[in-house]
Amino acid sequence: MEIAFIPSPSTGVIHLGPLPLRGYAFCIIIGVFVAVWFGNKRWVARGGKAGTVADIAVWAVPFGLVGGRLYHVITDYQLYFSDGENWVDAFKIWEGGLGIWGAIALGAVGAWIGCRRRGIPLPAWADALAPAIAFAQAIGRWGNWFNQELYGKATDLPWAVEISEGAGREAGTYHPTFLYESLWCIGVALLVIWADRRFKLGHGRAFALYVAAYCAGRGWIEYMRVDEAHHVLGLRLNVWTSILVFVLAVAYIVVSNRLRPGREEIVEPGAVTLAKPSSDGDKDEKATGDKGEDEKADAEAASDDTADAEAGSEADAGSDDTADAGAKPAGGKG
Repeated sequence: MEIAFIPSPSTGVIHLGPLPLRGYAFCIIIGVFVAVWFGNKRWVARGGKAGTVADIAVWAVPFGLVGGRLYHVITDYQLYFSDGENWVDAFKIWEGGLGIWGAIALGAVGAWIGCRRRGIPLPAWADALAPAIAFAQAIGRWGNWFNQELYGKATDLPWAVEISEGAGREAGTYHPTFLYESLWCIGVALLVIWADRRFKLGHGRAFALYVAAYCAGRGWIEYMRVDEAHHVLGLRLNVWTSILVFVLAVAYIVVSNRLRPGREEIVEPGAVTLAKPSSDGDKDEKATGDKGEDEKADAEAASDDTADAEAGSEADAGSDDTADAGAKPAGGKG
């Protein structure tokens, strides 16, 4: 009986004429576009200006790519600087190897620079981008499928991924940890969206929730992987990193909620300034109109009261004249 499995692509490169399109790079690029698009929608919904997310991403994305690559090369230096290896391969990012921890850390530095130039609070921008980054990771993980890397232990489950014979790998069917992490990231994104709507997260707490939730999943997924990695006290280095970052993210949520409860009312001052005049103008115009109508109504009421008073005076005068006329004959007869 043939075992069902997920086939891996025979090659990670698709040639469009003379132009090579690498699956790993393609997934990263698509993930970035999705993150910017969805992050822009959330930013505008928070009161920001359209296009601001893309402007800041110009800083954040390059920093993130460099940071992700640095983390990978530093933690897996033996792949590039040991005997028989070529250190130039450390620059071949299209062959795979991006550490999310380094990407987020250095990407945050780039985002801080972009936010500072625009006068925007970084925590608010990070909150808007949090689920968008998770969606981007979900897409980017499929780049590992193209490169046949970062799979788990051998298994005969129906959703096992087939790995072909290659450098540093044996043919067989393995746990598709890239798929597990992709699905987990989608779940993280949905969790952050729900929590943000339900609890009105602000001041970086939505981003911290994304970090904590991702680390919770990355810990057990990392434990399943069988690729070469450094170990500390019997656990892979990335498992310890997940635990540490998870604790820091949860601590930030607790402390931040006590020190700065609620959510930022203004996330981009320029957007609020542009939006207020028309809104206030409408209110002022309406108020002026209402005031004019009220004054007109008061004037009409006063006019009516004056007319009634005059009519009443004339009626009283007529009544007095009639009374006098009736009284005179009576006096003559008497």
